[in-house]
Amino acid sequence: MRISDFLQRSAVDADINASNKPGVLRELVGLLLKVNGDLDPNELVETLMRREKLQSTGIGDGIAIPHGKTDAVPDIIACVGRSRQGVDFQSLDGLPTHIFFTLVVPEKAHGLHLKALARVTRLLKEPAIRLALIEAPDADAMFDLLMAEDSRL
Repeated sequence: MRISDFLQRSAVDADINASNKPGVLRELVGLLLKVNGDLDPNELVETLMRREKLQSTGIGDGIAIPHGKTDAVPDIIACVGRSRQGVDFQSLDGLPTHIFFTLVVPEKAHGLHLKALARVTRLLKEPAIRLALIEAPDADAMFDLLMAEDSRL
């Protein structure tokens, strides 16, 4: 599985403006709606918040991977957002989070969910990739970087 299988250019935003976790999740859902405008935004926010209540998806090093499962989506959808100032996302290392890679998958797609999370985690564990995403000039550059690195790994 490749990130290019589930991430579209229109679902990348280099300027997330929210200053708290709920606001970030709402902005990310707005990106997901660019991929599938028929989805219920409230249901998607609730799906992501439900997962965050279990444990923060802020994995550290400025990265969070908000994700969840819901029957509201027919197939995996994803988005990526960047906050230049950083957001307190209750990350494991206690530092601000800058890059948010969001995944929403169908409820019954357990294998797909795990494969997608593994692929994203593998990519974002590379310090040079994280830094390049944070320093990218715009959303197009972020998307191009993700696609180039995804095809390399």
